[in-house]
Amino acid sequence: MSGVRPAGPGDVPAVVRLVHELAEYEKAADECLLTGDQLHTALFGRDPSATALVATTGDGTVVGTAIWFRTFSTWEGVAGMHLEDLYVSPAHRGDGHGLRLLAALAAECTRRGWARLEWNVLDWNAPAIGFYRSIGAGPNEGWTTYRLTDGPLAALAQRSG
Repeated sequence: MSGVRPAGPGDVPAVVRLVHELAEYEKAADECLLTGDQLHTALFGRDPSATALVATTGDGTVVGTAIWFRTFSTWEGVAGMHLEDLYVSPAHRGDGHGLRLLAALAAECTRRGWARLEWNVLDWNAPAIGFYRSIGAGPNEGWTTYRLTDGPLAALAQRSG
């Protein structure tokens, strides 16, 4: 039976493969540098920085993943969840894996009393946007995500003191 479960150390190679598939789908394969060692440390190291779920087929094959981390809302005064990656291999889309992954994340949020489940989606990804709208999600109008990386991140860090 298909299902969703927490990722275990043995799932790391499959999840890395899925993340690289996602990067290719998002036309950014050359930007995806994730290794198995990095993901293993992020999920199962001394100080985990992320959590992952996997979607499996009836025979246990990993065909999807949801990788998330905890956030905090100062306005609401409680934690939330940021979904970093949600991906299901193309051959298994339409089988309910994405919905099951999101439902499991929503259940985790409500179980913990967290106020938000948030994520980003590329403007051109119409299939994903349609899927998210079908479950009641909508864009956070008026907000734009900013990011510091590479040289600008290092340059700002140098100004710290």
